[in-house]
Amino acid sequence: MFTLRQNGYRVDHSYSFHGLTRLKGKRAPGTYVLGLTRAESQVTIAATGRMLSDPATGYECVAPRLEVNLTYLPIIVYVGREFAPGTCAYKEILAHEMRHLNTYMDFLPRAEKVVRAALEKRFAGKPLYAPVGQARNLLQREIDTGWMNYIKNEMAKVEALQAAIDTPQEYARLGKVCAGEVQSLIRPAKRKNNT
Repeated sequence: MFTLRQNGYRVDHSYSFHGLTRLKGKRAPGTYVLGLTRAESQVTIAATGRMLSDPATGYECVAPRLEVNLTYLPIIVYVGREFAPGTCAYKEILAHEMRHLNTYMDFLPRAEKVVRAALEKRFAGKPLYAPVGQARNLLQREIDTGWMNYIKNEMAKVEALQAAIDTPQEYARLGKVCAGEVQSLIRPAKRKNNT
């Protein structure tokens, strides 16, 4: 059983573009971050299943039933506080960040399909056999050491899609929109930050 939960988003104006640049971390030298979208995902897997034991052989089997939850915590969309809501620059930056938000939202169901198919291939109609008292532990170990990493890696594939949005061309476009409004707002802050 799968549960997907997207907990919406909120827009935050508490950081300056300098603060967002620091928050972003790795970036091209001399570039500034005007807006930023942050999503944190969580994965939980609960394993249940009826256990059958065969005293004659000393083995038991369990037909695993997995409950997988893929969740995004509320996504935070940051827009630098220098850009007042309603202005042309704000609208352009927010529109760019909404592309990131939509990419996260659209990705979750796609990741679920991939993970579901992989889990069904492994577990559908395939009970797990082990010596008595070990089947549940073996199942939990397989989930913890294999499947959790697999699912987290699958969820992380969204970052390549996010990077495709943040091209140098897109950054250049954002720097020139609104008849130079963005440049006029960040140029004085750049000078002040350098002194």
